[in-house]
Amino acid sequence: MAFDTMRKDYQSRKDAAKNLADGKFVKREDCVRLLETIIKPRDRVCLEGDNQKQADFLARALVSVDPAKINNLHMVQSSIVLPEHIQVFEKGIASNLDFAFSGPQMKELYELVVSRKAKIGAIHTYLEIYGRYFLDLFPNVALIVAEEADANGNLYTGFTTEDTPTIAEAAHFSSGIVVAQVKKRSAALPRVDIPGDWVDYVIETGEDFWMQALFTRDPARISDQQVLMAMMTIKGVYAEYGVASLNHGLGFPTAAVELLLPTYGKELGITGRVCTDWVLNPHPTLIPAIEAGVARRVYAFGGEPGMEDYVKARPDVFAIGPDGNMRSNRCAAHIAGLYAIDAFVGATLQIDRFGNSSTAIKGRISGFGGAPNLGGTPPGRRHITESFTKAGYQENGVHYGRKLVVQLTPTKSEGKGIPVFVHELYAETLYKEGLFAAPPIMIAGDQLTHVVTEAGVAYLDRARDLKTRMQAIAAVAGETEVGATLSEKERSALRANGIVKTPEDLGIDRGRATRELLSAHSLQDLVDISGGLYKVPASIAKE
Repeated sequence: MAFDTMRKDYQSRKDAAKNLADGKFVKREDCVRLLETIIKPRDRVCLEGDNQKQADFLARALVSVDPAKINNLHMVQSSIVLPEHIQVFEKGIASNLDFAFSGPQMKELYELVVSRKAKIGAIHTYLEIYGRYFLDLFPNVALIVAEEADANGNLYTGFTTEDTPTIAEAAHFSSGIVVAQVKKRSAALPRVDIPGDWVDYVIETGEDFWMQALFTRDPARISDQQVLMAMMTIKGVYAEYGVASLNHGLGFPTAAVELLLPTYGKELGITGRVCTDWVLNPHPTLIPAIEAGVARRVYAFGGEPGMEDYVKARPDVFAIGPDGNMRSNRCAAHIAGLYAIDAFVGATLQIDRFGNSSTAIKGRISGFGGAPNLGGTPPGRRHITESFTKAGYQENGVHYGRKLVVQLTPTKSEGKGIPVFVHELYAETLYKEGLFAAPPIMIAGDQLTHVVTEAGVAYLDRARDLKTRMQAIAAVAGETEVGATLSEKERSALRANGIVKTPEDLGIDRGRATRELLSAHSLQDLVDISGGLYKVPASIAKE
């Protein structure tokens, strides 16, 4: 039996492309020819699509290959972000997909799936797909992106490293070919993020790669309702449980929480005790909390455009290398989010009567990202904190701690009034129609500890049976089909037992819940609070 077939295949592909490369370097005009030479039909290809930075030059090149030569590829990439990530399926270059997040292309991905142009193996968490890169989904070809390369192919990723080293390692050590696009070739690099012997080909593009300000939220767009929900989260969850370490998901409600910490949080006397350590991209809305001494440590999944100078100037807060730039690591950040944090606070598109949530709904498949990792309590955790203990439960004489897993959402979307709380997730429909091997549920209801809406806080960690959990969810579900299942008598009983708390129960004056309470009211305020270090990205300023 032969045990070196992959190595021989790797070498045959390299031999076929030897006339296209000068050492490791390939001219940008030869990129399509290179891909048509080193990629074979039905290969697994990882086209680096992170949350924010994208191998956009290589994406355009992949879309330009001849579908008669390269087809039925199995794309294995964490994020579907660029139009080209969709076009490879529309042109028949790719047919199968395993991914984690697709926010910017969620509508287009839905259309691909229902038209059977893309078959999804699974919507993964980031850690899940990274793990599979090293086992059954190792890429035959990895197309990655970095800032700079030297003559030996060593790569410098600069301010936003994200997934790149993980992808390169998984491919290279399974006889996969690694191709990197870089902005420029340098005689010496500020630091080496990926060794050159992990990289087969480098293409100097002479241009910046595509980068999205994914986590930037303009304080001017935060609503009074979101301020109310944020106040309940801070007082009813963070202060009550002593949450020290945490992660925030995308959205305006969590941005409102960040902007209230220096004002409302200070008023509650929680500064220095609560929300000190974060697993988080450098959100601009976190600037006031950092400057106020609330947020003391931030480990980042990736970068955020406009935050480069601010981050450099705060080396005690962020992970800064000797080159002066932040080093992010999406895989390590998700490990920290799985095991090291007290609380995950995120949002979703649908929650059913049991507390199961999903972002796969009719017309949209936006993926899960890291929510199932960040929003789950691993059974092997031995790191005991105040919050972990308070959210726990007693069973068979043993106390089991729990991470706080919070869904922070309005009962209906504020823009279109679409109910978030539903009797059955649309994920069930997608499963029944044969589009998924199982219903694509993001966070299972039994992992959820709290739901916060404009109606109040549901303390699911205090509900000791499924019936009570369902009643607590219904109590904060507002005027939806789920909310309609609860009587006023049942609601009163839940409030009396502290399983549900309204703003009034928490001593929160609804009249104070206005944008005036925020520590910043505009992007310019964030610039001013940062001392001019934060630069508003042009793409955001135009919105």
